[in-house]
Amino acid sequence: MTTKITGNRRPTRVLAASLAMAATTLGVVGCERAAAGTLEGSRLQLPVSGGTAVVDTASLAVTAHTSGGQQLVLSEGAAGGLGKPGPVTQTAQGARWSYPDKGLQVTASSERGRLRIKLRSDRDESVNWPVTGTDRAASAVQVPNGEGLDIPVRDAFWNAGPEKGGLAGSSVDIGEGLSLPLWGYSMSRAGGKGGGSGVSYLTPTDIGTSLQFASTGGRLRTTAKHDFDAGEGTRDYEVTLSLTDGNPVAPAADYRSYLSQHGQLGSLRRKIRQNPANGKLLGAFHAYVWGDARTAAGVGKLKKLGVDRMWLGYDSGPNPMNAQAVQAAKKAGYLVGPYDTFANGQNPKKADSPTSVWPGRVYPDFCVRKADGTPQPGFGKRGCYLSSRAFEKAEPAKHYLADRTRTMVANGADSYFLDVDATGEVFRDHGKGHEMTKAGDRANRLARMERLSKNLVLGSEAAQPWANKVLAYDHGSGTPTDGGLWKLERDKKKWGSYYPENAPGAFFKPVQLPRRMATAMYDPKYRAPLYETALHGSLVNLERWELSYQKLPAQKTTRALLAMLYNTPLNFVLDGPTLQKDGPELAALQKFFSPLHRAAGTQQMSSFRWLTGDRSVQRTVFGKGALTVTANFGSKAHGGLPGGCVDAKLATDQQPRRLCPAQLTG
Repeated sequence: MTTKITGNRRPTRVLAASLAMAATTLGVVGCERAAAGTLEGSRLQLPVSGGTAVVDTASLAVTAHTSGGQQLVLSEGAAGGLGKPGPVTQTAQGARWSYPDKGLQVTASSERGRLRIKLRSDRDESVNWPVTGTDRAASAVQVPNGEGLDIPVRDAFWNAGPEKGGLAGSSVDIGEGLSLPLWGYSMSRAGGKGGGSGVSYLTPTDIGTSLQFASTGGRLRTTAKHDFDAGEGTRDYEVTLSLTDGNPVAPAADYRSYLSQHGQLGSLRRKIRQNPANGKLLGAFHAYVWGDARTAAGVGKLKKLGVDRMWLGYDSGPNPMNAQAVQAAKKAGYLVGPYDTFANGQNPKKADSPTSVWPGRVYPDFCVRKADGTPQPGFGKRGCYLSSRAFEKAEPAKHYLADRTRTMVANGADSYFLDVDATGEVFRDHGKGHEMTKAGDRANRLARMERLSKNLVLGSEAAQPWANKVLAYDHGSGTPTDGGLWKLERDKKKWGSYYPENAPGAFFKPVQLPRRMATAMYDPKYRAPLYETALHGSLVNLERWELSYQKLPAQKTTRALLAMLYNTPLNFVLDGPTLQKDGPELAALQKFFSPLHRAAGTQQMSSFRWLTGDRSVQRTVFGKGALTVTANFGSKAHGGLPGGCVDAKLATDQQPRRLCPAQLTG
């Protein structure tokens, strides 16, 4: 059976721990201090929150005895073997030993209630570990694809191969393809009852690490693979393992605590104090505007509809929002921001976008170079990707980025959408004079985003956790993506092209997702708010920028319920006709959302649970009861809540507020 969280369940241990993180630096509940282990033969026992972990120093197999009496397999031994281990030396925190055949040094310790395993290699090598999901009690696996998925390990859909929408046989780069560097499992209780316990796996060294999925006996299993590469700077590998109570968002709560403990958790409240314009994100829906919708008159129509907060963005084409439209938007209480990217360079004589044109010899001199010296082709094979290291070296004297930004916001815009910068795709650059590793690329991007964030409300295509302290919003980390999406988007007949200029079909043409894609991306029984559990209250997370609310008509009700349940804004695309047609629906949705997000947008998501065995009714809580939301994705009423509707109750409300999205006209 799959894990079911029922109404009388207490919060998870790690979830409860993260609640305390705002004021303390305690770790997972219990066992806050590092503790020495005991060694019996090859069995190293270390105390962890909720029980004891046992590491087999001969193979790196890990088991655990929980305080509830369960014995769990947290990892099998490393796949492919490690060779004969060297002598084990006990330390104050645990132990260290080696695997000479693989050139590996290992340390194991108990840290803030987690089992922490660190591997260091003296050669370019790889290791397949941990090997997870092999315990017969494993009932569901948590995967942070976009907002997050909780997948029953026996689910036939997900045990199929990627060509059918499943995961079996696939591999994902943790640093690039997942929205958080983690995964987890829920375990069934004895007798088949769900929710007894679980495991959280965090990989702080996500660069060079991938997660491989396999179906064995109709059950999903996962194995992490790390590539030790001196040139890439990935000779160190770290994994932490924590016991949880099996709540599907427990791994993300564990990660939130980890970020807080290491000074890596951002705060939207702090960002608002530093730049008060960030406060206008609270309660705002987001929309890319075209044609008449990006004029002062278009802004006036939105305001007349009763929309009190919006983020309005516009593309990099020849007709941006002018100063009059920007002023009207700011007067209405809206944020306004241009689209820009620092990642693409093209021949100025042939460039297909103004954002790809740079002064002097930025193109081609700043192109990221592969090991063979050839340029790294840009997105869609357009020009090249530009080196963040080359820009950072040139910026003090040349001001390429500062000048670009100054030009882009000369109309008074107070926000900025910087494509690509905070996504998982980073590069190693072999270009002479601007060499960098992927970690160096991240650091350079962080530096320039931090500069932008001081005066502008900054967003990016996605917000990887390493960028959560500098970004205020993102347009992408909310969507669990399916591999077939990219193929569908390239089919201009089905998806739409970038014409006509004032209403490109790629944005405005409605699309019917194939059934398998709709299941993989939007079936609510598989969704779990991992990203919000980890980062709600740090930044504002939305779905992908090209997937406006109107783009997928069949998913509208589900997406509206998810947005309200997760306390995340919807994104729209508007021109003159759609503003007229869809404006009233947008206004009704935003009117419901605005007070909820103003109250809870800076709070953490403190609870998530299913109220029914089929997962059709779900509930979230933000802060210490600041907001409670219950969504019914089913067709039958539950506790007086009709199917297809959501109830939201602020701490100050006597009765819940109700929204039934399908009943809105548009």
